[in-house]
Amino acid sequence: MPFDAQAQSGGTSLPPVTVTAPEQQRANRARPPRNAAQSPRAARQARNPAAPPQAPSDQGQGTRGALAVMSAQQALTEINNTPGGVALVPAAAYRNSTVANTIKDILDYVPGVFAQPKWGDDTRLSIRGSSLSRNFHLRGVQLYMDGIPINTADGYGDFQEIDPTAYKYVEVWKGANALQYGANSLGGAINFVIPTGRDPFPNGVSADMGAFGFKRLQANAGGANGPWDGFVTASTQASDGFRDHSFGSATRISGNVGYQFSPDAETRFYFNANEIRQRIPGTVTKQSALTTPEAANPANVASDQQRNIDTVRLANKTTIRFDDTKIEFGMFGVDRHLMHPIFQWLDYSYKDYGGFAKVTDDRFIGGFRNRLVAGVNILNGSIDNQQFANIGGQKGALLSSSIDSSKNTSAYIEDSFYFLPNVAAIAGTQFLYATRNRQDRFLTDGNQSGSTEFNLWSPKAGLLWNVDPTWQVFANISRSAEVPSFGESSNGPGIPFIPFTSILPQTATTYEIGTRMKRPDYAWELTAYRANIRNELQCLYSAFGNCNVTNADRTVHQGIEAGAGAAIFRGIFNDGPAPDKIWLNLAYTYNDFRFDNDATFGNNLLPGAPGHYLRAELLYKHPTGFYAGPNVEWVPESYYVDSANTLRTSAYALLGLKMGFDNGGPITAYVEGRNLFNKAYIASASILNYATSTSPLFEPGNGRAVYAGMRYRW
Repeated sequence: MPFDAQAQSGGTSLPPVTVTAPEQQRANRARPPRNAAQSPRAARQARNPAAPPQAPSDQGQGTRGALAVMSAQQALTEINNTPGGVALVPAAAYRNSTVANTIKDILDYVPGVFAQPKWGDDTRLSIRGSSLSRNFHLRGVQLYMDGIPINTADGYGDFQEIDPTAYKYVEVWKGANALQYGANSLGGAINFVIPTGRDPFPNGVSADMGAFGFKRLQANAGGANGPWDGFVTASTQASDGFRDHSFGSATRISGNVGYQFSPDAETRFYFNANEIRQRIPGTVTKQSALTTPEAANPANVASDQQRNIDTVRLANKTTIRFDDTKIEFGMFGVDRHLMHPIFQWLDYSYKDYGGFAKVTDDRFIGGFRNRLVAGVNILNGSIDNQQFANIGGQKGALLSSSIDSSKNTSAYIEDSFYFLPNVAAIAGTQFLYATRNRQDRFLTDGNQSGSTEFNLWSPKAGLLWNVDPTWQVFANISRSAEVPSFGESSNGPGIPFIPFTSILPQTATTYEIGTRMKRPDYAWELTAYRANIRNELQCLYSAFGNCNVTNADRTVHQGIEAGAGAAIFRGIFNDGPAPDKIWLNLAYTYNDFRFDNDATFGNNLLPGAPGHYLRAELLYKHPTGFYAGPNVEWVPESYYVDSANTLRTSAYALLGLKMGFDNGGPITAYVEGRNLFNKAYIASASILNYATSTSPLFEPGNGRAVYAGMRYRW
């Protein structure tokens, strides 16, 4: 199948471009078509051999596959129907050869993604320059867990609920390529998918430990019995943290239970629960970050700043398959409690709920292949918002209280018409209706109640050319629209008062062209894009050193996303049928984000992201499963942290090394060293409109660290 790839550390495997690749293939049986001789898909493939074929299943030996949850191979085929920047990261690309502790470990080799840990599990995540102005939490990328929203209904997201040990693959849809997830953000969407009881090796245990007091235990169990199957995975971890006041712990559990009414009808129930307790060391000055990186911000210690989260998610998804059509529908509910003493003691209770329906129809019409995808998503929710004085980490007097309600309904349709056997013209659109309503319950400081309503269209058109079964070329023009959250406003001494009801949605028109290829001993992808943005949610004002996010006029995000992988040497010590290899894998991102003739900042660069970012590794891999090699993370130029372009981070290069054993079997083990030269560097930075040399905006990166782990599965 196109762009198939293998496990990163398997002895006979080859990582793919960008993600170091999907899971190692196993000789497992896929459920045969009901009538192989007359299968519509088989007939289509026979008449259209250049089209991306149906992937072989990687479901468990002797079992029929799940309908609601695709295998990694099936998901890779599905995602490659997109004429734009997408990626699929299987667990084998990171799970068995790294500590897999943060979202950065998952997305490190996806070009266009900048993910840098701040403290604990928290991360600054940006895709194509999304969320650069968000100094806390996340905005601009929609996160999903088995299709269930992780972001709140008004758009906020957190990374503490992400458990890298739990997933069998992760889908990355950049920008408006995330049409089916709403396409209402510049960064797109990321979907984390856990296994089912019908997957291979459903049972397992693992243990990891290492630097800064990190330790984690994980276990999973599952199986299938006739029409029933089930899977559950749980992990518990704790860490002292590299920096002072950065210790934390997390316990997470996820699972699903499925029932197949027939080979073509299935319903599946999902559950997820998390308990996160994390201290916050805070941002510091540039000098402190580079000279005493372990030090916390004294104010954070004095007020015992924390981010603690309890979450429960429940969902159901039903899938029905006909000859040429698949229908999916379901519903979900999320109960989240954020206990967050920072400058004030934030006590937020979230209740989010919604539903979805999707139809995929792939058939021949008048002798031409036509693929239609259409659906609707509903995400509604409310926040019981209370803020108290923070007195040394304890609640003081009530300072504000409101009920914040959000409603989001998106409908989308996309059609791919193959006017040539291997070339499709693709057109689609998405409509988003959204509201934001605040009911202020604390009126002694004035009434901040208000409401807004948005009606936004996001059309898209593109071309997808399957040059051969391993090579694709694509281009598209798309629009994305991002509705503001309740956190966007401006208020404070010396700056304009702009209530949240006055903030406009951020819209972007993106032009994208690229190509991707995966062949046995080499792979690459190359994408160029330009997004012309109106009303970008940016930091234009600040008060008390905090960023106030409002609308910029015009900005431009453009860049190049490049990845490559190649077996540069073969048969070094073993020249048999499965020779040993030295594999080079790299991901490079070029970012050019700037204001466009802004009245205040002219054509200044937008703060918050490096112009160049490179991840690369060189691995020796033996067919027995042994692997070893160095890796590098390189930011060759510093980047600005303020819109006025007066204060910068520092350039850095980090050297790592890993070795281990992974032959695709039941036992894997690794040892990994990071930042081996103990480089003091700035991993992440908050932004302001105007900064000084003493502005506390910087998050130091971790020092030298060594981790080790083992996993056994059956």
